[in-house]
Amino acid sequence: MQDNVSKLIEVCNKLYDRELASGKSGNVSIRLGNYIAITPTLKAMNDLNEDDIVLVDMKSNVLTKGKPSSEVGMHLAIYKKRSDVNAIIHTHSPYTTGFAFSDKKIKRLEGFGEINNPYVASIEYEKPGSDELALNASEAIKNEDVLVLKNHGVICVGKDLNETESLAIFIEESAKTQFVSYMLNSVKDIE
Repeated sequence: MQDNVSKLIEVCNKLYDRELASGKSGNVSIRLGNYIAITPTLKAMNDLNEDDIVLVDMKSNVLTKGKPSSEVGMHLAIYKKRSDVNAIIHTHSPYTTGFAFSDKKIKRLEGFGEINNPYVASIEYEKPGSDELALNASEAIKNEDVLVLKNHGVICVGKDLNETESLAIFIEESAKTQFVSYMLNSVKDIE
């Protein structure tokens, strides 16, 4: 388990360094059999040590000291619906979250794998940490790997932390590229 927790902390540091999570925002978890290891509430991703990571069973019982992220219910709901998912990253990355607060959708670009839907899936706003958010997010991400949470942020899921981290980076880069494209297309040439 120690190697898994070390990897989780390493990924959290990378997400923070890449400015995909700022302040005390965002959360990351990994599945460990019938348990999950999840980042704590109210602690910055670049300030974590192994003792901060919280172990929770699939019934939401906290098995170690500390308080898990307020989004623990959403993570557990997704794991229960997706046996193929072993890692979840939730961030408020700036460009993707900018889209979440707008009426624009993020186009699915090459790099997401097979494109069956032209846009990244999204759900309407629900209060962070609420049962409604957990239910709606877990339902909407059943056949997706990325989900935009309206007026909130983004969730990425994968078979392991490496895949999930790559998706979190890729969705932010996709959103950034599309934002720049919108800006360039909206400005008249100056002659």
